[in-house]
Amino acid sequence: MSILMKIPFSARQPAIHTLKRTFFTTRPAMSRISEVIKKDHAELKEYADNIRNARDDETKVRWQNQFTWELARHSIGEELVVYPAFQKHLGGQGNLMAEKDRAEHQSVKEALNTFQKLTPSDSEFFPTLDALMKDLTEHMKEEENDDLPALETALSEDDSEALAGSFGRTKHFVPTRSHPMAPARPPFETVVGLMTAPIDKLGDMFRKFPEEKKN
Repeated sequence: MSILMKIPFSARQPAIHTLKRTFFTTRPAMSRISEVIKKDHAELKEYADNIRNARDDETKVRWQNQFTWELARHSIGEELVVYPAFQKHLGGQGNLMAEKDRAEHQSVKEALNTFQKLTPSDSEFFPTLDALMKDLTEHMKEEENDDLPALETALSEDDSEALAGSFGRTKHFVPTRSHPMAPARPPFETVVGLMTAPIDKLGDMFRKFPEEKKN
């Protein structure tokens, strides 16, 4: 007989009620969309620093691939999930925000397309990365200080968490390399992305990544 069964039923009720509250009213903490985007931004800055600080060319290439992989997925994830949310929830202001951010993404995609083809021995390797990061850092700052706070005011906590979940799932199905000539808005971006992603992921099988990353 278990220890619980030896306790009188009346004495067991508070514990049972507490157990019910734990299982049926408590849910895991979820991230809001702004938190998820900021986490990506911090990782991209970290990867760029790791490229600069790497001691040998092989390590530079590994972090270059990690940086490219994450920035490509992050950019398309925003275009497919976050920017439509700007337009849906913020009206005319959201339309302006989405168009501005898509234009800034296009410049970043073009720079990333150049950078992903370079090797550390190329004279333009670090200048291209620095120019890319200068534009990207300004873009990320605007998103974090202006765009995302505006979106959060229009979303409930549940809606924000659902959007974060959608963003995370979308990143699993999009290209992992930069394709600046591809459409930058759904539904065409979705179709092209689904066609391009398998080719990129096949290429990723032959690329080297930091051992603890690309997950």
